[in-house]
This record gives sequence, C-alpha cells and structure tokens, in this order.
Amino acid sequence: MFLSLQSLLESGFSALSLKSYFDITNPFLILLAIGFFASLITVGIIKQNLSQQLVDIPNERSSHTQPTPRGGGLGFIVAFAIAIGLSQFFSLYTFNSEQNLLWLSLIPLVLIGIIDDWKGVPAGVRYLVQLLTSSLIVIQSDAFPFPILNQLGTAGDIISILLTIVGITAIINFYNFMDGLDGLVAGVTAIQLAFLAIWFNQPLNWLVIAVLIGFLYWNWSPAKIFMGDAGSTFLGAVIAIALLNNTNHPAYIWSGLTITLPLVGDAIYTIICRLIRGENIFKAHRTHLYQRLQQSGWSHAQVATTYIVFTLFIANLNSLLGETGAWISLASVIAAIFSGEAYLNRQQFKGQKTEVKGQSLEV
Repeated sequence: MFLSLQSLLESGFSALSLKSYFDITNPFLILLAIGFFASLITVGIIKQNLSQQLVDIPNERSSHTQPTPRGGGLGFIVAFAIAIGLSQFFSLYTFNSEQNLLWLSLIPLVLIGIIDDWKGVPAGVRYLVQLLTSSLIVIQSDAFPFPILNQLGTAGDIISILLTIVGITAIINFYNFMDGLDGLVAGVTAIQLAFLAIWFNQPLNWLVIAVLIGFLYWNWSPAKIFMGDAGSTFLGAVIAIALLNNTNHPAYIWSGLTITLPLVGDAIYTIICRLIRGENIFKAHRTHLYQRLQQSGWSHAQVATTYIVFTLFIANLNSLLGETGAWISLASVIAAIFSGEAYLNRQQFKGQKTEVKGQSLEV
C-alpha cells in the first residue's frame, strides 16, 4: 500500500519498523480474524434485532431517502471489546495498565453516543461528555506538543493541555459531521489507521481496522445499517489517541495530522463557508463537499471511493517524502477542495442553463 516502507525499513528507519508485527504474526492474525468476524456478526445482530429502536429517519441533513437502522457503530465497538477480552484471556496480545485506562476512557463517549442514537441528547450534554473523554485521553496520553509555547513554561503547558482537549473534541465532532454517506467514514478511517499503525508503530490500530472491515460489509452502498453517533465519535477519538501516542518527532506529528485532512479538511472548509455566509454552524445542513457531490449526481460509492483513494494518495506522499510530503499533502487537500468547489459550481451553472432552456421551450 505504502510504496516507500520497504526502502525505509532497509535503511534502518527504526521508528517505522514492522518488527513488532512480525514477532506476533500468528496470534495477532488470529486476533484480527476474531475482530472481523465478531464485527460481522454483532452488526448483523443489531440490524436484525434493534432496527425498530435504532432507526434513522431521513431529514433535511440526510443523504438517504429510506429509513435505515443505525447503531452499527455499537456493533463494531462491541466486537472490538470482545476481541480485546479474548486476546487478554488467551494471551494473544498484552496490554499494559496505561493502555487499558486509555481505552476505558472512551466508555462515556460511547454511552452518550448510544443514548443519542436511541432517543437524542442535547448538544450541550454531548459536548460536556466529549470534554470529559478528551480530558481523560490527555491525562493518559499527554498534550499535543506546541513548540511555540515551550518558552512560556507552566503557562505554556496549561495552554497546550487546553488546546489539546478542545482539539480532540473538534476531531470527534468532525468525524461525526462527515458520517453522512454509505461507507465514507469507515472506509477512510480504515486507511488512516493503517497509515498511523505503520507510521507510529501502533499495531492495535489493525484491530480497529479489522472490525471496520466487518462493519463495511453492512455499511457499503447501499448501506443496510449506519454506524450512528456512537460509532463516528468513537472513531474520531481513536484517531485522536493515535495522533497523541507518537514519537513526538515534528515530521511524524505533522504527517500524522495531514492524513486526517481528507475528512477534517472538508469539515473545516464547510464551517468557514457557513460562517462567511452568516449561517448558524450548529444547525443541521447538507453543504459539506461530500454531500454536495452526492447531490450533484454522484453515487454514495463514487464519493466514498474518491475520498478513500485520495486518502491513500496522502498516505503515500507522507511515507515517500516524510515532512516534505506532509506539506505537499496539505497543498493537495487545499487544491482538491477548491477543485471540488469549482466542479460543483460548474455543475450548478449547467443545471441552471438547462432549466432556463427548458422554460424557454415551454413558452
């Protein structure tokens, strides 16, 4: 997938070493298989038995037209927990106490997501829980490094912690915002986690990928079930955890951040546009680039595949060129956003011309 990894490994770039994966190949592959099949089964059970209690009714923000069960995220989260439990019992993978506490810190976020999928939760309550979860993650992982704040001493450390907590809540919400098309967030996040697993030497990311692949069987277009808020916010938090548990080398950190941009960039761009237009950014809408592409005639699968392929492109840039690749990735995302905007405006203009021509013929 990432063409430069072999050459980097051969050159002794130890931070990218996959040795830890090869050391646990057999038991770890068993763990991944457990995660995949557990997800396939649990998501199917939720679809079959909770489709009436957890159903997504199309509204003004929806990109689907038929009521569809949601709560698939609960299925792959349960599958992840099952795989972790079995791995501990059969010694397939060893966790230290810090890792256990880190993953347990996501429980409040998952619970509020389940309740929100079931009957809705006020936005303020959701954000308080996100702040709590983000704080717990920072306690276990440390704050994101901001070199410019180092000279401020303790005050700089406090500011770094606060910025990290708010940043985690932003990522959690961005991944939730982007979960609007079949297979989009699950597919893109799987690629991102694969890159981060290699880039930061985080083998546990592969287990999340395994349960996501099991979920994608049900979620790829036409989706039979959605992941819901429990799933999308969980994935946002997982990405945040992966970014915080790194080598702290600037090149690695920057590359780690840029891999999130295919999703996060769309969300940030949309928020900026809505602010410029004077819209309420907390109100439901359908103006993300991915939503507008679907409205212009693209299928769910076409949009999701485009974002997945673009994420693969960013991953390869980073792995081939390191920090330089990260800057090129940023420029590529900006170029892609404006190219997408230009394409959508052109499509809208063509539609308006066709409509005017049709009206003229009627007259």
